[in-house]
Formats: sequence, C-alpha cells, structure tokens
Amino acid sequence: MTNPKYTREEALAFHLEPTPGKFEIQPTVPMTTQRDLSLAYSPGVAVPCEEIAANPELAYDYTNKGNLVAVISNGTAVLGLGNLGALGSKPVMEGKAVLFKRFADVNSIDIELDTEDPDAFINAVRLMGPTFGGINLEDIKAPECFIIEQQLKAVMDIPVFHDDQHGTAVICAAGLINALHLSAKKIEDVRIVLNGAGAAGIACLELLKSMGARHENCIMCDTKGVIYQGRTEGMNQWKSAHAVKTGLRTLEEAMKDADVFLGVSAKGAVTQDMVASMADNPVIFAMANPDPEITPEDAHAVRPDAIVATGRSDYPNQVNNVLGFPYLFRGALDVHARAINDEMKIACAEALARLARLDVPDEVAMAYGRKLAFGRDYIIPTPFDPRLIHTIPPAVARAGMETGAARRPIVDMDAYELSLKSRMDPTANILRGINARARRAQARMIFAEGDDARVLRAAVQYQRTGLGKALVVGRDDDVKAKLDAIGMADAVRELEVVNAAKTDRLDEYKAFLYARLQRKGFDRQDVHRLAARDRHVFASLMLAHGHGDALVTGATRKSAHILERINHVFDAEAEHGAVGVTALLHKGRIVLIADTLVHEWPDEEDLATIATRGADVARHLGLDPRVAFVSFSTFGYPHSERAEKMHRAPRVLERRGVDFEFEGEMTVDVALNARAQENYPFQRLSGPANVLVVPARHSASISVKLMQEMAGATVIGPILSGVGASIQICSSNFTSNDILNMAVLAACKVG
Repeated sequence: MTNPKYTREEALAFHLEPTPGKFEIQPTVPMTTQRDLSLAYSPGVAVPCEEIAANPELAYDYTNKGNLVAVISNGTAVLGLGNLGALGSKPVMEGKAVLFKRFADVNSIDIELDTEDPDAFINAVRLMGPTFGGINLEDIKAPECFIIEQQLKAVMDIPVFHDDQHGTAVICAAGLINALHLSAKKIEDVRIVLNGAGAAGIACLELLKSMGARHENCIMCDTKGVIYQGRTEGMNQWKSAHAVKTGLRTLEEAMKDADVFLGVSAKGAVTQDMVASMADNPVIFAMANPDPEITPEDAHAVRPDAIVATGRSDYPNQVNNVLGFPYLFRGALDVHARAINDEMKIACAEALARLARLDVPDEVAMAYGRKLAFGRDYIIPTPFDPRLIHTIPPAVARAGMETGAARRPIVDMDAYELSLKSRMDPTANILRGINARARRAQARMIFAEGDDARVLRAAVQYQRTGLGKALVVGRDDDVKAKLDAIGMADAVRELEVVNAAKTDRLDEYKAFLYARLQRKGFDRQDVHRLAARDRHVFASLMLAHGHGDALVTGATRKSAHILERINHVFDAEAEHGAVGVTALLHKGRIVLIADTLVHEWPDEEDLATIATRGADVARHLGLDPRVAFVSFSTFGYPHSERAEKMHRAPRVLERRGVDFEFEGEMTVDVALNARAQENYPFQRLSGPANVLVVPARHSASISVKLMQEMAGATVIGPILSGVGASIQICSSNFTSNDILNMAVLAACKVG
C-alpha cells in the first residue's frame, strides 16, 4: 500500500467543497411547529434548566454534554508544521473532531485559543468545563503542554486528555505488549531506550513504567544524548524525573544490548549499526513522522529477528492514535467519568493487544488487500477493524468503574456492547471495502468524456489514489487545456489520452461493430462515424476488445442517449436483462432501488429479473439481500390492477428458485420498518428490506430524487447490471467525486 498522492489544489478543494470546513451541526429534535420551538427554547426549556440547577448530574440526561468533547489547541505544535498559531491549526482540529464522530460516534467541537500564555489557556478551558463531557488537548508545544494538562486535570471534573502525549503512549503500549509476547520477554525485565524527550516520549515511558517497566531499565535520550542523573544541560523537571544513574552518554551507547527502542524523534536518528548492537529479538518502534528513525527495510536488513512498528500506514504495525482517543473518550463519556486515569489507559492498551491476537474479520483483510494474522507484522489492530467500537470502550468503562472515576456505572455490560455495535454507520465499512477491492483490482479505467473538467479531475484522482490506470478518451490539446484550467497541469504527463486518431486498432473495431449493426440499418459509413467520432461508442469498443477493464461515462449526456450508444457494442437492453440499481445511503442505512435506468414499465418476469440483479448488486456491496416488491398496497389490499404485477412477481422468483429473501407486494413503510413488519407475521423477510423493486422507472426516479433533495441522502448510481461488461453510467449533475465513486464500482465489477 502506497501513500496516496494529491496536489495542493485537491487538498484545498476537499476543505472548500461542498461547503467550507469539514462538518456542520444538525438538530436532533423536531423544529417545525410553534410548539416545537416553545419546547426547545422559551418557555419549555426552563423545566430542564431548573432540574439541572437543582441536580447538576442531570445535565448528562437533558443536554448533549454526555456525548460532547472539545478539541482544543493554541496551534503551537501543529502536526510536523510547528507553530502555525490558533487560526492556522483550525483545519487540523476540525479533522480531529470528525475523527471522533467517524470512529466512535462522539460529537466534537474544535476550539482554537489565541494565546501562548499557559495561565490564560488554562483559565479559558476551565471556564468552559460545564459545556463538555471531556477535553481533548491537541498540538500544544512542550513543556507548556505538561503544565496545562496537569493543572486542568486538577481543577476540572471531566476527562482532560492530551492526545499527543497519551494517545501515542496507549497505542505504543498495546503494540509493546504483543511484541514482548512474541519475543517471550517480560516488561519488567527488558531494557528500554527512548529517543525523543518531548510530550509523547515522556508519556510513553511513564505509561510503560506504570505497567511494570523498571525505572533503572529505561534510558531516555534527547538531542544532547542520554538523560542521566547529574546532567544539567537542556534539562527540565519532566526529563529529570526519568534521569537514571548510568555511565552511558550517547544513543549509540544506550542501544547496545537494548531489548526495546522507542523513537519519537527524527528521521535517520537510528543507524543500522545501532540496530545490529541490540539484544536478540529486538523491538523497534520508530514512530517519527512523516519519516521513521529507521525504515523497517533497513532494520530488517541487519536484524531479521526485529519486530518493527512505525507511524506510517504504508508499513505494517502502524502506531495510529485513532485506535485510542475515540474509544477512550467513548468509554469515559458513557460512565460520565471525572477523568481518564492510568488504569483506563492501560485497559485500553490491553484491550487493543487482545484484539490483535484474535482472528481478523474478512472485511478487514479485504480492506488491506492481504491476510492479517497475529504475528511479527501484525501486533496492533488496524484502524478500520469494526470490532474496535464494541471492544475498547467497555474495557475503558470497566476500568473507570473499578477505580472510582465513573459517576454513573454501567449495570448491563452485555447490553452496552450491543448498543455500541449499533452506533456505527455500516455504510462507511461498505464503501471502504469497495475502495479496497478496487485498489486490489488495479483496473484500467476508461473515462469516455475527456472534454469535461469533472471527468478529468476524477481520472486524475483515480490514478493518484492508487486505484489503477486511467485511460481518457479525448484530444490531447483539449485534455491539456482543461487540466491547465483546473490547476492540474502537472497531471497531463500522468494520464494516457486515447482516441480514434491515435489507435492502430480502428479497423478491428469497425469490423466488430459492422458485424453487430449491419442488419440494423447501419452501413459502413455509419459504422465509421460511430467508431471514429462517437467517444461513447469508441470507449465501449475499447472495453469490448479488452483494451481497458471497465468504463465510466454519462457525465455529459442523458443516460438514454448513453445507453443507446453502449447498446451498439454490448447487449444493454431490457430484453437482454440489463437493469439499473441505485444505492441510497442515509443515516447509517443503505437501500437499493431498482430499476432506475432501463425498464420503463416492467412486467412480472422483468420484475423478477430486476430483483435478481438487485440482489447481485447487494451482495457485491457486502449486503445480505432482502428484496421487497413495493407498491401502494400490502399483500393485496387495497386491490388494484396496477399493483397486480407486484403481487405476481414473487411467484416468478419462487418458480426460479432464487437463493435470497424476497417478499411482496408491500408498502415502503412495511418493507423498511421492522415494527410494521410485525403486523404481518407470515411475511418472509428476516428484517427490513435493503433492495426495493418498484413498479416502474418513473417511480424509481421520483423516489431517488426525492430522497436526495428532501432527506439529503447520498446517491450512488444508477449501477448498470447484467450487461456482461463493467460499465457505469453517471448523471449529468455528478461531481468529480461522484464520478470517481462510479469508477470505483466499475473497478470492482459491481453489477
């Protein structure tokens, strides 16, 4: 896996579109009628105000405090960029806020404080304590970060957690537990060398000591060498706490016979000679970002027995803070914790270590493109393991309860774990899995409309994100001019531009096309014009002859026109079983609607085919298909001739002996609502439907566009299924990101 490439323009566009920034705030209660407003605000709001004033603990019941974390920084140590100031840090803090939501369903607000005075910072955060359930400090330089966190912990009754310190420490500890397990060593016996005496390094050593590492076995180094008792140069109280009585003075001397190296310092700080001098089965956590102290390749070249972790996603064993802070806060918030103490951090580390030893789910292995199993290259779980959300927070919550940090203990831990499973949006895992499959496929993607800026942007993104090779149908000069205009001039050397004038296969294409069309009123001149001048036909011919693996088109013309052109080359008509299936993603649910593209007014046989195609697409997306034939009637009432075919279609599927759940006809609420389904105990669906087969194309189109415009649903599709080649047709209103999503589906051969 390689790091995805992106330009400054792409990064800026990501933060600019569709609206500036990375999140917005949505109400969770109705706000439509005068009564709603009276309850939400004056006078109804007075009632919970009085209750909370009498009993402050009720703030967790009547406000969002119990699921709200502040991400707070002054921008003095932003990522690897240094002191950018409060405002310069805001994009990072917004990013941290959305990570809280994405990984643990924790609501979060970013706050940037424009001060470098620790006392002013402390006072500002202290005063906003009533608003939040927890405080995540971020990107504050040392040593001020120690002072700020220490004093805020003393004066606030909610968790205060500096992720740059403790987040790194927790993941490091989790990895070390497993690395020592594989090395058959004990933490109380090993010699540990730490390079980098900043916030993260000191926190790592402190946590490991609280887990059993011996003070005399831990050597801390900074840019001036070993921190030993009696040293005065470049010292402070936090370094002094870890000074040891030793004659060692340099990192090179300290590394000799060391069992563990922890690096939170700088690229190249560790040499191969240093690694070679370490004890048997050394553990090397080279966590400097963006480049480690020593690369795994260089370490393994001299010590094949080494277990190596880095901070990078393109190497095994990534020490990634996103494995820790979302779940630490989730568990702490759910017991209304007063603090996140060492016991809770250790519980988090131990739970992560245990999770890495379990069998890895197929969807995780699929996302990473390789089989993952506990061992030297897999000692830390991956950030996208779906089990994290229901494994780590319960361990943190238990530790909080056992140590008295919890205000409101969880009584039923099994029920708590179930509730955590239901919190997360399953669509995120589905989309991630599709992207991973596309990355593995490395498909040569034909983008038929190289004269459109959106298509070109999508083609560049497809190639730069490592999904495969982009083939753009267009004229060289036109493509170059369009790329220049959108600030991506450098991409012209990366894309392969194809057209009829450049290919030496045009005669082959025309012969194939003439054989298909000669009895449909097309002469050789007509065929020449189609093959040489129509980009949709030319792109389809490329695909038919294996000169590309998949095709994306439709961003510039109506879908009916595109289908007509594709049908010259492939059998893309209703009579040949072609179907359009559109995926709707909304509030953590995914529902497929068919047919949204091909069948104008299907009969019951067509409907059965549409259902089968919909079930196939559902399986390609990782869903267990449950198909509902929907209408305005449910199981024959009210009776209508226009609903009769929806009643007969399930019988066709029964006759065909399909291997998926189906039922109908039924109204949409019965199809999608488990409680409504209880009124029909005889119905065959085991849960809410995820594939809806509708009576006609117009009703499918209305349903999709209504959900998109009124509910804000994310629409993917229509996904063309049943054509015998991987072709996806975009809509003319698609953004470059929508087009890229269709390319990903095409690469995976969905449909």
